[in-house]
Amino acid sequence: MSDKAIFILRAKPHPVRANLCAVIMEAPDGYLVTIQPPKRSLQANAKMWCLLSDLAKQVDWYGRKLSPDDWKDVLTASYRKQDAVPNVDGNGFVVLGMRTSQMSIGEMGELIEVIYAFGSERGVVWSEADEAK
Repeated sequence: MSDKAIFILRAKPHPVRANLCAVIMEAPDGYLVTIQPPKRSLQANAKMWCLLSDLAKQVDWYGRKLSPDDWKDVLTASYRKQDAVPNVDGNGFVVLGMRTSQMSIGEMGELIEVIYAFGSERGVVWSEADEAK
């Protein structure tokens, strides 16, 4: 048995469920089994980065232009209602909380809606609209 196995559950009955049961029965003591909802899709991740790039090009934040990475931190912190603590040097803050790579499909969809709402309130023209033409 390899060290890691990932199964995507399908409708019942389906052979993947039987295979999963067999792997669990053969797993050594101490192994962990996790059942969790799927994480965000690659398409949703790409869409998020497109939207964040639009914000970076078009929105000033308190007199500053932020990078797409910075916008991701700002908007994810808003969505997750995250907390901030002083950094080690005491001259700034670090936002605590979940990364977008760990978000479920539903959470990523909600974050994308937050980005749309935030940008639309600031007159952002979304580049994906240009691609649809």
